[in-house]
Amino acid sequence: MAITQAMATSFKVQILDGIHNFGTGVVRASTAADTFKIALYTSSASLDASTTAYTATGEVSSSGTNYTTGGQTLTISQVPTSSGTTAYLSFSNASWASATITAAGAMIYNSSQSNACVAVLSFGGDKTSTNGTFTIVFPTADASNAILRIA
Repeated sequence: MAITQAMATSFKVQILDGIHNFGTGVVRASTAADTFKIALYTSSASLDASTTAYTATGEVSSSGTNYTTGGQTLTISQVPTSSGTTAYLSFSNASWASATITAAGAMIYNSSQSNACVAVLSFGGDKTSTNGTFTIVFPTADASNAILRIA
C-alpha cells in the first residue's frame, strides 16, 4: 500500500463541472460554501490521484486516540485568488490536541459533495504524536506554495 501526494483527477474534472463551492464565486456567492474536511491515514492506506472519495479504509483509528473517524472540518484561510497565471486557495492548519496518532498521510475531501476527494497528502513516512498535539501545517498561501493551485 502507498500514499502518493496528488490533486485528485476527479476533483480537476469536478472543478470544470462547477461541483465544488469555495464560497466566493460570482455565480454561487449567495450560497454557503461547501464543507471541506481532512482525514488522517496510516501507511496501510492506498491513496493517490485516482482516489475519488473519502474512505475509512486505512484511516487512523478513533479508538482512544482523540481522533474522530472522518477527520475534522477545515477552515478556508485564503479564498480563491490569483497571482500571475496561477489560481490558488488554502486552509488553516489542522490539529488534534492530546492525541496519540501515527499517520502517513491525509485526504482533503468535500463532505458537501458526496465526500469527493480533493487532494491526497503524503507525509513522506509515519508521523507520530503521543498524548500531544498532532498538527498539519499547510504551506504559505501564495501562487508558488498554496496547498491547492491551478497553474
